[in-house]
Amino acid sequence: MTLQALPTTIEITAETDRQDEVLTPDALEFIGKLHRATADRRQELMQARHARRNEISSGQDPRFLPQTEGIRNDPSWRVAPPAPGLEDRRVEITGPVDKKMTINALNSGAKVWLADMEDSSTPTWRNVIQGQLNLTDALERRIDFTSPEGKEYKLKPAGDLPTIVVRPRGWHLPEKHMLIDGKPIAGGIVDFGLFFFHNARRLLAQGKGPYFYLPKIENHLEARLWNDIFVLAQDLLGIPQGTIRATVLIETITAAFEMEEILYELRDHASGLNAGRWDYIFSLIKNFRTRGPRFVLPDRGQVTMTQPFMRAYTEQLVRACHRRGAMAIGGMAAAVPNRKDEAANTASFEKVRADKTREANDGFDGSWVVHPDLVPVCREVFDTVLGDRPNQLDRSREDVTPDDRALIDIASTEGTITEAGVRLNIEVGIRYIESWLRGNGAVAIHNLMEDAATAEISRSQLWQWIHSHAITDHGDIISREWVQDMLDEEFARLERFDGDRFADARRVFQELVFNPGFPTFLTIAAYDLLDSGQP
Repeated sequence: MTLQALPTTIEITAETDRQDEVLTPDALEFIGKLHRATADRRQELMQARHARRNEISSGQDPRFLPQTEGIRNDPSWRVAPPAPGLEDRRVEITGPVDKKMTINALNSGAKVWLADMEDSSTPTWRNVIQGQLNLTDALERRIDFTSPEGKEYKLKPAGDLPTIVVRPRGWHLPEKHMLIDGKPIAGGIVDFGLFFFHNARRLLAQGKGPYFYLPKIENHLEARLWNDIFVLAQDLLGIPQGTIRATVLIETITAAFEMEEILYELRDHASGLNAGRWDYIFSLIKNFRTRGPRFVLPDRGQVTMTQPFMRAYTEQLVRACHRRGAMAIGGMAAAVPNRKDEAANTASFEKVRADKTREANDGFDGSWVVHPDLVPVCREVFDTVLGDRPNQLDRSREDVTPDDRALIDIASTEGTITEAGVRLNIEVGIRYIESWLRGNGAVAIHNLMEDAATAEISRSQLWQWIHSHAITDHGDIISREWVQDMLDEEFARLERFDGDRFADARRVFQELVFNPGFPTFLTIAAYDLLDSGQP
């Protein structure tokens, strides 16, 4: 269908249930204005990303920017004070915006729910629209339902529910089902714009506000674009400036060199930074993929937060945040409890507890978990450190010295590459893509929740190991032929079922791993396979 959203014509190329409730003429007009104001700059920034990656892969290391030194050295500026509902963020739960997850997350006891329209959500048209409906239905308390198995899902009282923070798609992802002038709108504009248009006033009436997590930002100019969108959106709806608050995920290696600058660009709307550890590792591999052995990482399970370059990243993040009055939010605890194996659960929970204890002691104000059973674990750790305080903004971490060399000190990473690590990357990559193609972007594999970021690590490590002729702990040189043989073996072990998408997933995965040009995101490589089921 084609809808007139004056002065812009928006073409909608798909249909799903109840979409007319979301795609109202006024909402589409709003989306059109956001798009028109930003489309050219977004394209320029995407081209700049490509150029920057080429510079780094060709040998130019990123450094702190000399042109923004004045911002970093000016001690006077601060971001906006914590907004209502964001004063205490000691435990945040993340997950997609399907109906079941929405209710479970809101009932989890967390302080914040990251309602994820990005890495844990496949952007089928149904998911895009249904996610918006679920968020509005939750705010209106009309989301309760009974599953086909007879289990009832009902929201707790309003006072017991966490603050909702929505994560729209990153700048790189299009929305192919919504076109202006025959071209797709940015998925992030669609996700942000529809949620803001329909719910900003509703949230304010409930004593909170429209809050967002911003993913995949690579530099302060991309943060500036988001800030300009916030200003325009608030003006268009007649909402006071500064009502929107945004937490930026520092999950690209280039953004780590511009943390204070990113906060500065968003300062009237900024609420913090998050250590998006998995995408951060993927970004590092992607940017340094051709730089030789010094930048080759061991098995992904060995790239822990205690490795020197990861410690530098998190400590400098806390310092940057607290120096400017912003919250520092720790990384994901991806463990999925196995309620049939108490011994495994105990070991898994102890790893989570140690991870969260390190974060709390480092000065983080809160952290992420992926499963409701982990909420009490994370909360207990932060309760111990915080006590009655809502956060640790008073811990400035001036003991940490900003060090741009430490951020890319990959050579100090300890660990090995193993055949088991190669096989795990293959299994996770194919199984995740298969699930993603069926519309599910969050997949439990071996008691860990995998999303697009962890699958990106899996395929990018294999690409880098092949192109670097990396050597395993047993002396095997990793070649395309060796990986192909193992891929054939691992694929043969997969349990097939009616309607599975494993054949498509294998083709996508092989393209990601063996393509000499290194596709930038698996979600882009697989996007055209959604809905139609055809390559």
